[in-house]
Amino acid sequence: MAQLPMTLEEIRASKPKFDEARIAATTEEDIRQHMIEDDEDPDAPLPPFRLVPNVRAIRTRLKMTQEVFAKAIGVPVATVRNWEQNRTSLDPAVRSLLTVVDREPEAALRALAI
Repeated sequence: MAQLPMTLEEIRASKPKFDEARIAATTEEDIRQHMIEDDEDPDAPLPPFRLVPNVRAIRTRLKMTQEVFAKAIGVPVATVRNWEQNRTSLDPAVRSLLTVVDREPEAALRALAI
Protein backbone atom coordinates (compact mmCIF):
# COMPACT_ATOMS: atom_id res chain seq x y z
CA MET A 1 0.00 0.00 0.00
CA ALA A 2 1.54 3.28 -1.10
CA GLN A 3 1.77 6.04 1.44
CA LEU A 4 0.89 9.53 0.27
CA PRO A 5 3.23 12.37 1.18
CA MET A 6 2.06 14.58 4.03
CA THR A 7 2.31 18.34 4.28
CA LEU A 8 4.13 19.92 7.20
CA GLU A 9 0.80 21.01 8.67
CA GLU A 10 -0.52 17.44 8.47
CA ILE A 11 2.57 16.11 10.18
CA ARG A 12 2.30 18.67 13.00
CA ALA A 13 -1.41 17.93 13.43
CA SER A 14 -0.98 14.15 13.52
CA LYS A 15 -0.79 12.38 16.85
CA PRO A 16 2.23 10.25 17.72
CA LYS A 17 1.80 6.54 17.15
CA PHE A 18 3.13 5.39 20.51
CA ASP A 19 1.60 4.96 23.92
CA GLU A 20 3.38 7.33 26.32
CA ALA A 21 1.75 5.71 29.37
CA ARG A 22 2.99 2.29 28.33
CA ILE A 23 6.51 3.62 27.80
CA ALA A 24 6.48 5.35 31.19
CA ALA A 25 5.32 2.11 32.83
CA THR A 26 8.21 0.08 31.35
CA THR A 27 10.49 -1.15 34.11
CA GLU A 28 14.18 -2.00 34.04
CA GLU A 29 13.18 -5.67 34.31
CA ASP A 30 10.95 -5.25 31.22
CA ILE A 31 13.87 -3.75 29.31
CA ARG A 32 16.14 -6.59 30.44
CA GLN A 33 13.57 -9.15 29.25
CA HIS A 34 13.23 -7.38 25.88
CA MET A 35 17.01 -7.51 25.43
CA ILE A 36 17.03 -11.25 26.16
CA GLU A 37 14.19 -11.79 23.67
CA ASP A 38 16.21 -9.87 21.06
CA ASP A 39 19.24 -12.15 21.65
CA GLU A 40 21.18 -9.35 23.34
CA ASP A 41 23.19 -9.91 26.50
CA PRO A 42 21.88 -7.43 29.08
CA ASP A 43 24.97 -8.01 31.24
CA ALA A 44 27.51 -7.35 28.49
CA PRO A 45 29.60 -4.23 29.00
CA LEU A 46 28.86 -1.31 26.71
CA PRO A 47 31.38 -0.75 23.92
CA PRO A 48 33.80 2.10 24.61
CA PHE A 49 32.49 5.51 23.64
CA ARG A 50 34.60 7.19 20.99
CA LEU A 51 34.25 10.86 20.25
CA VAL A 52 33.70 11.78 16.63
CA PRO A 53 36.36 14.28 15.58
CA ASN A 54 35.08 17.78 14.85
CA VAL A 55 36.47 18.46 11.38
CA ARG A 56 35.84 22.20 11.44
CA ALA A 57 37.47 22.58 14.88
CA ILE A 58 40.57 20.65 13.77
CA ARG A 59 40.87 22.64 10.54
CA THR A 60 40.31 25.97 12.30
CA ARG A 61 42.87 25.16 15.00
CA LEU A 62 45.39 24.40 12.25
CA LYS A 63 44.50 27.74 10.60
CA MET A 64 43.73 26.06 7.27
CA THR A 65 41.08 26.82 4.69
CA GLN A 66 38.84 23.98 3.57
CA GLU A 67 40.77 23.81 0.33
CA VAL A 68 44.19 23.60 2.01
CA PHE A 69 42.98 21.09 4.59
CA ALA A 70 41.38 18.89 1.91
CA LYS A 71 44.60 18.88 -0.11
CA ALA A 72 46.68 18.13 2.99
CA ILE A 73 44.68 15.02 3.88
CA GLY A 74 44.10 13.95 0.28
CA VAL A 75 40.34 14.31 -0.12
CA PRO A 76 38.16 16.51 -2.33
CA VAL A 77 37.18 19.85 -0.82
CA ALA A 78 33.51 18.89 -1.26
CA THR A 79 34.11 15.96 1.11
CA VAL A 80 35.48 18.29 3.80
CA ARG A 81 32.46 20.55 3.33
CA ASN A 82 30.10 17.59 3.67
CA TRP A 83 31.82 16.46 6.88
CA GLU A 84 31.72 19.95 8.36
CA GLN A 85 28.03 20.37 7.54
CA ASN A 86 27.21 16.85 8.81
CA ARG A 87 25.81 15.84 5.43
CA THR A 88 27.89 12.67 5.47
CA SER A 89 29.16 10.65 8.39
CA LEU A 90 32.77 9.80 9.03
CA ASP A 91 33.68 6.19 8.37
CA PRO A 92 36.10 4.50 10.82
CA ALA A 93 39.18 5.11 8.65
CA VAL A 94 38.40 8.83 8.41
CA ARG A 95 37.77 9.05 12.17
CA SER A 96 41.18 7.45 12.75
CA LEU A 97 42.92 9.80 10.31
CA LEU A 98 41.30 12.88 11.84
CA THR A 99 42.12 11.70 15.36
CA VAL A 100 45.79 11.44 14.37
CA VAL A 101 45.68 14.85 12.66
CA ASP A 102 44.01 16.30 15.76
CA ARG A 103 46.48 14.83 18.27
CA GLU A 104 49.72 14.99 16.24
CA PRO A 105 49.12 17.49 13.43
CA GLU A 106 52.73 18.17 12.50
CA ALA A 107 53.65 14.49 12.24
CA ALA A 108 50.43 13.54 10.44
CA LEU A 109 50.65 16.33 7.89
CA ARG A 110 54.37 15.67 7.36
CA ALA A 111 53.61 11.97 6.74
CA LEU A 112 50.77 12.83 4.34
CA ALA A 113 52.80 15.38 2.34
CA ILE A 114 53.52 14.35 -1.20
